[in-house]
Amino acid sequence: MRRTYTLVALGFAIFATLFVLVPAASAETFPSRSITLIVPYPAGGATDLLARPLADEAKKVLGQTVIVENRAGGGGAVGVGAIVGKKPDGYLISMAVESLHRNSYINKLPFDTVKDLTPIIAVSGNLYGICVRADSPYKTLKDLVNYAKANPGKVSYMASGVGTSGHISMEELAVKAGNLKLSHVPSKGDQESSAALLGGHVDVISTSAGFLPLVEAGQLRLLATYTAKRTKKFPNVPTVHELGYGVICEAPIGIFGPKGMPADIVKALHDAFKKAMEGQSYQVTMDKFQQPPVYMGPAELGKYWAEAYVEAGKQVEAYIKKK
Repeated sequence: MRRTYTLVALGFAIFATLFVLVPAASAETFPSRSITLIVPYPAGGATDLLARPLADEAKKVLGQTVIVENRAGGGGAVGVGAIVGKKPDGYLISMAVESLHRNSYINKLPFDTVKDLTPIIAVSGNLYGICVRADSPYKTLKDLVNYAKANPGKVSYMASGVGTSGHISMEELAVKAGNLKLSHVPSKGDQESSAALLGGHVDVISTSAGFLPLVEAGQLRLLATYTAKRTKKFPNVPTVHELGYGVICEAPIGIFGPKGMPADIVKALHDAFKKAMEGQSYQVTMDKFQQPPVYMGPAELGKYWAEAYVEAGKQVEAYIKKK
């Protein structure tokens, strides 16, 4: 009788142990459900078009769906701000570019763009360029600069938003080309800028690579790019830098999590997205939009991100506040 009681007691003890251990083991498995990747810009822009194949490729590695969610507004602040203060468990992450830092100097964001984020990985550079309509009288960037010099304030342009890389690069170009007086018209993203240009509402756009399909279709003319070297797809289009204006902008696209994300989850996400960068659909998209290849791991991205914050302050002071 005592033996039976002992066996029963032992059975209950084993069951209780398993009951405790199974949830604990499950809790250590990441990811166990879908991950949301926020794109802080409108659908159809260069960052969005890059994020979707990247998410599809990452799904193959993670074994869970990576949902791309657009949360546009505030020059990227709305989307990135959506992860600030959230549980750092890896299930809510966001893309971000350095223009977010400039936004913090301009608009005094309710979060710290360095301290409130955990760097995970940089997955790409960004192609930025200057475009006009195909029927524009400006055949070259020099034509545009010469007209702007002779007609202060007459040339209007759109970027992807206030403080974005396209905006700051155009203002830097204006200063280095002889303190040109350009008229900047704010927008909410690449698509709005391209539509405004096609509709004749502005003369020029200075944005990321969402304009490329329109250039290829013959609707827009690409005057110059802000890349360090000419693009493979447009070998006859010069860079702003080589034309003597000394402006280069490739603005790496990073993926970040909320502050305090554990190292093992950072590693899991980093490894998955790094592998995803090698995927065919992602590589095809990179080539289609001529995105400069840029990769940084968590430590390197963290260093770059902190330095970019300091540089953003200088840019805002030089090219926006003093205007």
